[in-house]
Amino acid sequence: MHDQTPCIDFSRCESVYVPLAESIRRLIDLSIRTEAGPAAVAAAKARIDSAADELSERLHPGPVGVRQLPDGQTIAWGNAVVGLRNPVAPPLVIHHEPNGLVWSDFVLGAAYEGPPGNVHGGVCALVLDHVLGATTHRPGRPAYTGTLTLRYRRPTPLGQPLRAEAHVERTEGVKMFAVGHLADADGVTVEAEGIFIHPRQRPG
Repeated sequence: MHDQTPCIDFSRCESVYVPLAESIRRLIDLSIRTEAGPAAVAAAKARIDSAADELSERLHPGPVGVRQLPDGQTIAWGNAVVGLRNPVAPPLVIHHEPNGLVWSDFVLGAAYEGPPGNVHGGVCALVLDHVLGATTHRPGRPAYTGTLTLRYRRPTPLGQPLRAEAHVERTEGVKMFAVGHLADADGVTVEAEGIFIHPRQRPG
């Protein structure tokens, strides 16, 4: 008999669901790289389908990208870049420095491949959009991407330590202009600049 108690407390939810996402993330990587034979694959598929059926017995009716905590803060559950419960997210851990620099160190594996052995250019754009955007968010006042311009200087390797970093270059009214890059041990692979917009706040 499984425990059907809803998970409400954040620390408990994190301890339950984050390891699940990590296991599925590993499964995704292995499903791409496995050379197991047909019988082993069929047996694994049956177990995966059974697990999926079990998990689907109780579902939230809609997306759960962001959840509100009792103290008013929000936590990213399903975000494609930093979602703790999203197994297709790397996920990145975003760091904010006092001087305004935002950065993250991470490794991208087989699920993010484009050209053989290298990260898909669209995935590079996804990561940089998020990291540049993170420089412009303010508590209770998110910023949305207006434009994002990339310069691909050379391939970004899979399976190697990478760093994305960004900072705000200037602000003009509701527009914030951010610049950043993606780099490996040999230097910058992709440069980015973007305009992020704070929606005008309506009078109370």
